Order: sequence, then structure tokens, then C-alpha cells
Amino acid sequence: MWRAAFISLRPRSHLVWMDSVPKSAASVRKILCEAPMESVVQVSGTVISRPAGQENPKMPTGEIEIKVKTAELLNACKKLPFEIKDFMKKTEALRLQYRYLDLRSFQMQYNLRLRSQMVMKMRDYLCNLHGFVDIETPTLFKRTPGGAKEFLVPSREPGKFYSLPQSPQQFKQLLMVGGLDRYFQVARCYRDEGSRPDRQPEFTQIDIEMSFVDQTGIQSLIEGLLQYSWPNDKDPVVVPFPSMTFAEALATYGTDKPDTRFGMKIIDISDVFRNTEIRFLQDALSKPHGTVKAICIPEGAKYLKRKDIESIRKFSADHFDQEILPVFLNTNRNWNSPVANFIMESKRPELIRLMETQEEDVVLLTAGEHNKACSLLGKLRLECADLLETRGVVLRDPTLFSFLWVVDFPLFLPKEENPRELESAHHPFTAPHPSDIHLLYTEPKKVRSQHYDLVLNGNEIGGGSIRIHNAELQRYILATLLKEDVKLLSHILQALDYGAPPHGGIALGLDRLICLVTGSPSIRDVIAFPKSFRGHDLMSNTPDSIPPEELKPYHIQVSWPTDSKAAKAH
Repeated sequence: MWRAAFISLRPRSHLVWMDSVPKSAASVRKILCEAPMESVVQVSGTVISRPAGQENPKMPTGEIEIKVKTAELLNACKKLPFEIKDFMKKTEALRLQYRYLDLRSFQMQYNLRLRSQMVMKMRDYLCNLHGFVDIETPTLFKRTPGGAKEFLVPSREPGKFYSLPQSPQQFKQLLMVGGLDRYFQVARCYRDEGSRPDRQPEFTQIDIEMSFVDQTGIQSLIEGLLQYSWPNDKDPVVVPFPSMTFAEALATYGTDKPDTRFGMKIIDISDVFRNTEIRFLQDALSKPHGTVKAICIPEGAKYLKRKDIESIRKFSADHFDQEILPVFLNTNRNWNSPVANFIMESKRPELIRLMETQEEDVVLLTAGEHNKACSLLGKLRLECADLLETRGVVLRDPTLFSFLWVVDFPLFLPKEENPRELESAHHPFTAPHPSDIHLLYTEPKKVRSQHYDLVLNGNEIGGGSIRIHNAELQRYILATLLKEDVKLLSHILQALDYGAPPHGGIALGLDRLICLVTGSPSIRDVIAFPKSFRGHDLMSNTPDSIPPEELKPYHIQVSWPTDSKAAKAH
């Protein structure tokens, strides 16, 4: 590429300038001038310092150039489907179809090299500083109860299948039984679920397990691990990380993965309306766990439009079947409903005191069952933050990394399809909180777990727990409370009977962590060869069909969809 009298080359991750070629070397000049963009050339010459005043401090190689002697065109590049420049707009589908070209971009090079450096530092921290053993576990396993859907792999035995593991959970517990008291692995995991910006069917975890450890020990280890492996070009990680209970996170932020970089916290204003005449508030407060909650949108009257308010109300009704009441404090704005006007007339001083509001702020108020009201306001908190930021308000500093431990989760949750039955909030091997073990036999829904999540900027980047190491307790939880077929887990129950030590661990989502560190919009920007939103590899056209004769050894026959839409999609 000509820039005045210079040509730029890209060796590995940096550009380097070539000095203008002498006119006498016509053949060399012809090769370099006529080679298409992105061609592979071999250049020999002398590396020299650039003339004083012509250095480029923005380039890592900006102080040198090459005085060319010979050049050879090794491979000419055909016309590209897109220019390899970071500022060029390219659809994700096009980028994934030509991933080998997209990988040449500066951003992809930076992301993957940073990922490699962080993983190398993590290995050093765990193996060399803390005595962990890096152990590979099988990726052909068996189906396990509960959790996400698993990919099945056919075997040549009729009717028998392998399953790709969602995580190495059982294997790392078995390693603790085997006396390998400090295990870790950069583990490949699989979930047969749709992709999202922060999820895809195959992903990578930093998987860790330790014997004779408590929750504090695991948290301290992970804080040190992140501090040690953190990139040098980012602000250092400050430890220890703050901690918050699940109940506190839900009540304050409406989610178990709160973004603590900005305020707009949920405030309980039930006491303000104990004797209210407003019907829907009265009805809510008269029910068990009924509450009135609100969040304050700073300068909402200035930045939110009528259509935004209408969208917020519609979202609340459609997704939560709940009413949201916007209250404008500024009396000059005639946007309030009659109910909101009545609230402002009678409760204005109390609201301003509790919510700490200013004149241009907007209060979003809802009433209902505690968890549902908090979840709704938690969603609206993030939606409104997005709206304000699109209009120039800076709420979340993109250079700030706000870590948070969330602890004391419930051990069980009611099943969505049958609320009378229970399912594990984390996984069935999670140990109950020592103070709540007696409740297992009387009120299991009230039992807290020794489960902890690590949250970064509103994203869960890790989760773990102290495990059940007593076979009898594990069998009771599986068979009696979760009603699972214990035969599927007979191997781990048997292992626990042979002197299993107390143990616990955690898994960090590597893709999600690197995505946040690099500021990428999707984990697909930090994976070399990711899957598309539908879980496809657009470059190799995967998944692909297999001829019937090749399926015969696996005793599988494909049943084609009869639905016309499904058949057409196929």
C-alpha cells in the first residue's frame, strides 16, 4: 500500500514501513507496486532508524523502517469480500463466513493475543504459585439430570449415546476423592442452547476445585488470580472485592448480577402508602409479600420522551403483567396521569426525602409481590440507563471494572412448569448453608446454599460453591427433594462413600471475561472461530447433513419434519 514514498507491511501484529525502493531496482519496485492488497510478499533488506522527526509514536514499530534489497511475491491476494480495516462496517454473518480474513484485523489480533496472555498468567499463578495440577477431563460423558440441555453423541451400540458435558463438575469432584487436592483446567464446555451476545453452544471455562477449603478461601484465590493475570494496559484490580447477599442484590438492583457502576437503586416506599386511597397500591399492600417500590431516573424529564414512557409501560405490562407509574416531579411538565398528580399533591415531601430526588428527575413506581416488583424495576433500571446513554448521559464508565461477589443464594427454586416441585438453583451438588441444614427436612425452600457468583459490570463471569461431600446427604437431596433418578449418578454417590474430603470450587467464564476486558460487544469477538447467533459455523457450513448409509452404524434414522415451514427452513 503506497503512502507517499513508503509501503506498509504487516508482520504478525505490527505494521512496519519500507523505505522507498531505488529506481534502479525496477523488478523489485514492480513486484511491490503491483501486488494486490493483503498479498504475501517476502522482503529482504536492512532495518534502519527512521530520519529524525519522521518517527511515528502511534506505531510500535514507528521508529524503524526497512531499506529494501529484494522482494518476492509468494501469494497474490484475490479481490477481498471486505476491506480489512477496523473502521469498516461489516455484518457479523460476513465476518464469520470469512473468519480467516476477519482475524487479520487489529482488534481481533489484539483480543486473541490478550486472551492468550491472560490464560498463560493464570496457569502460572495456579500451577507455579499455588500448586494446582492441570488435568484434562473427558468430553465424551453421560447424560446428567437437571441443568441446561446437552449435546448427544451417538455410539455404535444400539440406543446408547454419549453426552458432551456442560462442565467438568462431576470429574473435578471425583479428582478430590482421588487425592488430587488442587485441580484446574482450561475446559471446553457445551450447552445445546441458542446463542446470545454473551453465550454460544461451545465455550471455555477456567475450572477450579480444591479440597479442605471454605468459601472465603475460594474467593481470595480468585481475587488473586484476576489481579495477577490482569492486562498491564488496564487499571489494576483492587482486592478484596465487595460482597452482597442474593436477597440484598434483588432488593436493591432487581437482579442477582447487579451493575454497581451507577446508582438508580430500588427504594422501598411501602410505608409512604400504608393509608393510601389509591386502589392498586392498596390491593398490592394487602397481599402477602406485597410492596411498593420505585427507582429514580436522574434528569428523566429532560432526556426521556413520551414514546419512551409509553414503551416502558408497555414493556411492564407485556413481560411482567405489572403496572408501572411514571411520576414527574417537575410541575411544569404536564405529563403526569391523574393518579401521579394525586401522589405528588399528597406525598411529594415524603417521596423527595426517601428517593433523594431533584426537580428534573422522574420516579418509576410499581406495586406488587416483592420479587416480581424488584425484577421489573431491575430491568427498567438497565433499559433507562441505555436510553440516557444514547442521549449523551454518561452513567457507566467503560474503563471501570466493578467486581462484586453475590452470596447466600437459595439452594432450591420452584420449577416453572410445576411450582410444587423443586430444582437446584445452582446444581444438585451444592452444599446447604451450615445454619440451614435442619430446614432441609421441614422447609427446604428456605435453605440457603454455599453458592457464590462473581459479577463484573452487571455480568456473571463466574460461579461456584462448596460441594456436598457426604453421600447420604447427597442421596437425600437427589432422590427425595429433587426426585432425580439416582442411578444416573451412582458413580459419584459411590465415590463419596469412600472418604471424600470437604471440597469446593468455581468456574470462570473465560470468553465472557475477555469480552468485558477488551470492551467487545460480543463473546464472538474474542473467540477465534465462533458459532453464529443460531449456533452455526458459517465458514464451513456446520452443522451439516450426513448420508443415510453413514448413519447406519449408529442405528439412527432421520425423521424429516412434516411441518411445511420447518421443511422449507431445512
